[in-house]
Amino acid sequence: MNFVDKIKKAIETRNWTVTKANDSWSVFKIMSEFVNGYETLSRIGPCVAIFGSARIKEDNPYYLLAEETATKLVEKGFGVITGGGPGIMEAGNRGAHEAGGKSVGLNIVLPHEQHSNPYIDSDKSINFDYFYIRKTMFTRYAQGFIAFPGGFGTIDELSEAITLVQTNKIAQFPVVMFGKEFWGPLVDWFRNTLLENKMIKEEDFDLFHVVDNVDEAVNIIDDFYKKSDLKPNF
Repeated sequence: MNFVDKIKKAIETRNWTVTKANDSWSVFKIMSEFVNGYETLSRIGPCVAIFGSARIKEDNPYYLLAEETATKLVEKGFGVITGGGPGIMEAGNRGAHEAGGKSVGLNIVLPHEQHSNPYIDSDKSINFDYFYIRKTMFTRYAQGFIAFPGGFGTIDELSEAITLVQTNKIAQFPVVMFGKEFWGPLVDWFRNTLLENKMIKEEDFDLFHVVDNVDEAVNIIDDFYKKSDLKPNF
């Protein structure tokens, strides 16, 4: 039994009747998720995160575009990381898997909506209970983010990535928003409300790209690593 399994077993066998003890022991559960994530993802090589709505069906144009994007990323030498669930996440894993590339899934345990899709490599599928740990893994091990249309979770992940780059908490890396019609109103709000009220700066618009074309999305990421002194993490 390895270190992570020992912690999990200890947590499962604890008596959870005392609240303060629960809070203390939750630290070990949190630690076990970090350790498991780091140990698994440190071996995957350069990957790009594709994320978006779990509710999009496979006949939706954005599903097909996400699948194509993943395939072309693999052709450029990247693997693909997704949130591991259905919808856009499934499309990303499917495109990577069918192109023979690395297909990673960081699944979040939810009561009803989320379940792992079948296109994730068996040794690269991780389940998380904590959203913030899962997001840490995305920002630590993805060489770029491509956000397809999605709901609150997608906006949360997109905002965190942009914020971390903006505040120099992580090195600059490419962030792409796919779908001008979908993301355009949000970008307009950035400009007309946030910028107008001096809550962001004009140069903050350089932190992300809004595209409608698969090749443009893929080339933004590929060109970034060709032109920049920075290289993929691995």
